[in-house]
Amino acid sequence: MSDLGFEDLSALDHVLVLAPYRKDAIYLGRLLSEHGIRVETASGIDDIVAQLATLPGVLVTTHEALTPAVLKAVAVHLRSQPAWSEMPIVVLLDRASPNARMRAELSRAWPRARQLFYQRPVTPVELVSGVQSALLARLRQRDVRDHIAREIELRRELNHRVKNILASVTSIFEMTRRGATSIEEFAEDFRGRLGALAKVHSAVFHAAGEIVPVQEIADITFSPYRLTGEDRITARGPTVMLHREAGTTLALCLHELTTNAIKYGALSKAEGRVLLEWTVSDDEPRELSISWRESNGPPVTEPVRAGYGTRYLRAALTGMFGQKPVIAFHPEGLRCEARGSLARVSCNQ
Repeated sequence: MSDLGFEDLSALDHVLVLAPYRKDAIYLGRLLSEHGIRVETASGIDDIVAQLATLPGVLVTTHEALTPAVLKAVAVHLRSQPAWSEMPIVVLLDRASPNARMRAELSRAWPRARQLFYQRPVTPVELVSGVQSALLARLRQRDVRDHIAREIELRRELNHRVKNILASVTSIFEMTRRGATSIEEFAEDFRGRLGALAKVHSAVFHAAGEIVPVQEIADITFSPYRLTGEDRITARGPTVMLHREAGTTLALCLHELTTNAIKYGALSKAEGRVLLEWTVSDDEPRELSISWRESNGPPVTEPVRAGYGTRYLRAALTGMFGQKPVIAFHPEGLRCEARGSLARVSCNQ
């Protein structure tokens, strides 16, 4: 166990040691390794630049190592850091060195670094404690980085969802307008379809029940897009009860596929059709297979770069089933096939 009470420091970054003289590098490496800290050493400017490129969590250096070339290489590395990063640097000073001047120069040379200074001789406990604290500070910085990344992804997803909702509302408006014979009929139908759309989002984000049938998920998702007397989306399969997490994921995926079909696929044309079909294998272990097939829509070509919707479908269905779906851009229509263990997603397997 380390001095700070952490049984496992494997989650922390490694330490880069710059100590070119005597046996300082060997001593520092052995001391830190004994306390569960991974250490790399570097000598020579080319080696230092290469080691900095591996993104060490903490730099430990003796003042003898700080040549003009090293100062410049570290400064270049620090300037290339992302906004969340403030690399800790532990500097070991000699008692006879001009410490005040060196601290001022290093602060100017490395403004984007958390600098810790120790005057030698320093006790092993004090040095190890300082390095561990620097590593933990680095870990907290990475936590901030991950939090920022999650926030950015959530904003992107929210923006994407809002656009899809607006596209859905526009589509429902146009579909209702084409079939209405009076203002009263239009208002009633439009209000009903918007209500159905609201139910989809309520079911997805505020699912109250523990289980939900696949058929109900499909019916709720597709109901805003089904015109009276003209059902362009067919959903069929055996009774399968999904647990709440799997049901929520499937509803989001079907909503994503439906929105894409309205924007670019089969549902963007009056004669376009969609078939959603699910089956359960008889052999053990039983598998649930879900198939989405579009037809009679505009010719399909595979995009040069996967959009957010495609990336979301792959990630969501992989998380749901434990294996990647097959998303194929066939000229006659988009196809999405996913399968996996029924026990993983169902409550009645």
